[in-house]
Amino acid sequence: MIDQNTVQQIIDTADVVDVVSDFVTLRRRGSNWVGLCPFHNDRTPSFNVSRAKQIFKCFSCGEAGSAVSFVMKHEQMTYPEALRYLAAKYHIEIKEREQTDEERAAQTERESMLIVNEWACRWMEEQLWHTTDGQEIGLSYFRERGFTDATIRKFRLGYSPEDRTALYKAATQQGYNRDLLFKLGLCKDDQHGGGYDFYRGRVMFPILNVAGKVIAFGGRTLKKDDHAKYFNSPDSIIYDKSSSTMYGLYQAKRAIAKQGKCFIVEGYADVISMHQAGFENVIASSGTALTDGHIHLLHRFTENVTELFDGDAAGIRAALKGIDKLLSHGLNIKVLLLPDGDDPDSYSRKHSSSEIQHYIDEHESDFIQFKTRILLDGVQDDPIKQSQAIADVVRSIAVIPSEITRSVYAKECSRLFGVSEQMLLREIKKRIDANKDEEFKQREREQRRQEAQAAAQEPHDTPQPVVPGQMSTESPTALVAPNVSATYREERVVTELVARYGMCYLCDTEYEDGAVRPTTVVEHIYNEMTLDDMSFTDPTFSRIFSIALENLEPFYNDLARVEQEVAVHNKELCDKELKGVDPVGKSVDQIENEEKRIRSKYDLRCVDQVNDFRQLYLERRLCSHPDDRVREISTRLVTEQYQLSKIHTQYAHVLTDFERLPVLVPAALNNWKNIIIGQRIDELNQQIKDGNTQVDVATVLKDLQELYRVRTKLAKLIGERVVNP
Repeated sequence: MIDQNTVQQIIDTADVVDVVSDFVTLRRRGSNWVGLCPFHNDRTPSFNVSRAKQIFKCFSCGEAGSAVSFVMKHEQMTYPEALRYLAAKYHIEIKEREQTDEERAAQTERESMLIVNEWACRWMEEQLWHTTDGQEIGLSYFRERGFTDATIRKFRLGYSPEDRTALYKAATQQGYNRDLLFKLGLCKDDQHGGGYDFYRGRVMFPILNVAGKVIAFGGRTLKKDDHAKYFNSPDSIIYDKSSSTMYGLYQAKRAIAKQGKCFIVEGYADVISMHQAGFENVIASSGTALTDGHIHLLHRFTENVTELFDGDAAGIRAALKGIDKLLSHGLNIKVLLLPDGDDPDSYSRKHSSSEIQHYIDEHESDFIQFKTRILLDGVQDDPIKQSQAIADVVRSIAVIPSEITRSVYAKECSRLFGVSEQMLLREIKKRIDANKDEEFKQREREQRRQEAQAAAQEPHDTPQPVVPGQMSTESPTALVAPNVSATYREERVVTELVARYGMCYLCDTEYEDGAVRPTTVVEHIYNEMTLDDMSFTDPTFSRIFSIALENLEPFYNDLARVEQEVAVHNKELCDKELKGVDPVGKSVDQIENEEKRIRSKYDLRCVDQVNDFRQLYLERRLCSHPDDRVREISTRLVTEQYQLSKIHTQYAHVLTDFERLPVLVPAALNNWKNIIIGQRIDELNQQIKDGNTQVDVATVLKDLQELYRVRTKLAKLIGERVVNP
């Protein structure tokens, strides 16, 4: 594995402006650079690159990240591949560290699984092309479906013999581990020390990941009386049905990137026939509903998606179902209904490429407009059904992240439905708020489930403060948030302060021995959370905060080095400028004042450079983190869309958030605590109201009294004039 010090060297060395300029024409605008976004059809420069923060951000499509994530998105690379690309660009030697036993075991198992699957794929190809049964049964079937030999080889199709133990015997004779055969689903344990083939008597469709590695198989039976038409590989450490890949993506990725669009069909044969017809930007969901993992993978290649459906009633129902998830990720979704009785496989075999393209041009429809027409069909004279249709369309529009796109659809639907545009916009706003509440509740349920699992697996140790001082870790009433939706906003504010200013100096902390030492924003927040037994309910915010804590020790090591380097460098510059002071015609006082001004200038420069290092230290690590979600959320938190114009700062100094940290951090923590206390009060009052006999009313009243006292104290700190009991 790449050594962590090497990773940090790559992140610190790579200049985002330099990296992006290799692919995008940038021009300077103020302190930033702007250009046309490479991730969408950008006509006006909305793509901003900040050298100071070492991040990029498109304020149109929303793509953002660091130099590492830019290379990942633009070149469709994995995180390690992007690091190696940047290391080569900046001539940084890759140093790899020795893996732990656990890491080595996991990697060995993963690599072994890929090796076994690759062997199995080649073995099944051999069975198809070079055995009598394979040619007479498997190859004949594929050719009857209209697949050419070139297409069969392109998708590495194969055949698993009818012999019950053919693959098992061949694999074990080659020395492959039988346990891996079982884990991969290629074979089953016969409970007698041997095994038997899972896919026997089936034609095989290998499933490849984006890199072209065989990660799973789909097997189709050729027997009419077989109870299951398709068998698919089980989930493993190399294959996850919900996020690993989509069938045909490896073969289609270049065409998708080139054409800026992809078609989604349902089955293996649909993909293969469409490719053979000349439409290579086609992939399949393999009969499963699209998940966030699938969409995230797809989003790496394009934002324009067309789903192909059968033209019958079932196809129309499928077209109306499940696409909201694609819309919610900001994808541009179109729908293509094929003629009744046809699927992509049969239609592509009946028609030429030009006929298929003509049909697409004539019948491809925007999803929202398609849905509106379908729902309006036959309901114009029924007010109840018409209102239900409007509500259904509003639900779909509400999940679209772009406000401009929502507004355009609202205008179009207003015309089609014959209702007020403003009324539609109000309903969309209500639905957006309802979706957010449901999302927060879902996040809360997931968080509680994870906490319950963790509690069942191991005891929970109460964390100790990072900076010990005159503080007690005991709290009469633990501030554990019961409602994620009400605390999310305050948690986001705290996490934003951590991401932006986590390693910045905030205050001094007094120790029990009387010593006073400086405390960073992260340390102060951790201590406050520990005192009141607080925790993040949002898992991503919690992960970001944990990463910040993990970086404290390396930060202090780097800080000592940077302070020394800055001091030495600025002293050299200061001494050089002092030697250049011309004493001719100046009094002693004037010379001393000039020297004092020069020394003061470089003292301030030292402070500014160290503060810049503190401020950017955590930003760069979070925005270049291997965790996709951490990288995405952190980039959003540290990105500023708007900046004060020069008019506002020309005649007066405007305090920055950095200068206001001593006010902002305590205020954010107090607001968070206040929300949690309010929720706890409501919860205890509800217990009394419900009349639960298992509740000790005296204890509850005592807890309420203490909470009211703390809330009143917080109200004074926050500045509230009224505190509702």
